[in-house]
Amino acid sequence: MTEGCAAVTLWIPPGMPELAEPYASKVDPLILELEGPRAPSVNEVFELFEAAHPQVEDHYYLSLLGTHPDHRGAGLGMGLLTENLARIDREGVPAYLESSNSANLERYESVGFTRLGSFRLPHDGPVVTTMWREPHPPQAR
Repeated sequence: MTEGCAAVTLWIPPGMPELAEPYASKVDPLILELEGPRAPSVNEVFELFEAAHPQVEDHYYLSLLGTHPDHRGAGLGMGLLTENLARIDREGVPAYLESSNSANLERYESVGFTRLGSFRLPHDGPVVTTMWREPHPPQAR
């Protein structure tokens, strides 16, 4: 998170679940309570994300990157992402993300992510692009 909470990233470390117990087992009942008859559609979205997620090796997963509207366009989100990736590179581990905003794809590519594939969310939802990044070796000084 940046100073003042202007931008935030949430990374899931290799081998860790996106949501740990006891919270994970509370998701389905909560969705049913909140969405009622639309719960199957919400679960369908979760299933699409899960099906697209690589199962091949340990990696960091960028679950969330957000910038407060008052600070968008100042480079805070990309600065934070670049800092995060430098730490991940020191561990020598790949990274994965999904983007539902096509305007961000070139930004992610500029820091080394490549496009893996894509899927469309139901009910005329956006196209979600999956992206992968191999670790970058440290720069010589």
